[in-house]
Amino acid sequence: MNRINSKLIQSTLAALLVASSAVFAADEAKDFSSRIGVVNSERIFKESNMAKASQAKLQAEFAKREKELRDDAQKIKTAAEKLDKDAAVMPDAERVRKQRELADADRELQRKQREFTEDVNQRSFEERSKIAQKANQALKVVAEQRKLDLIVQEAAYVSPKIEVTDDVIKALNNLR
Repeated sequence: MNRINSKLIQSTLAALLVASSAVFAADEAKDFSSRIGVVNSERIFKESNMAKASQAKLQAEFAKREKELRDDAQKIKTAAEKLDKDAAVMPDAERVRKQRELADADRELQRKQREFTEDVNQRSFEERSKIAQKANQALKVVAEQRKLDLIVQEAAYVSPKIEVTDDVIKALNNLR
């Protein structure tokens, strides 16, 4: 009987311990969640003034090369259409020569397009890095203002209470 009571007391104490731990954990989670913020970094890279200025700067920087590539592509297309139309009445040697010229021009255009894409990607990365650096400063400002312990990027679900993206964008827009 004493043994049964002892086991009953132990299991009751264990249940009380688990229940009190759950209550304590819920209180801690409630307290901790109020110190968490979530930010959507892609919105920062699209909506901040710095991001918009960066995008305009990149477009201006690469507009001329982009137009040249489009013009070159149009010239090759026009030449290919002309060759297709005239190929039946052309001597074989001239047709083969023009086909080679077109193939060479197309390869050169593809090379230029690859270089252009690499240059655009490199510059975009550089600009995003600048924005990210400033955004981190803005994140710290928002964290201090809201007394946050943690700011998380990208979450599957975000309660509007802990969403801080708008505040970070405002802080970033105010940084210089």
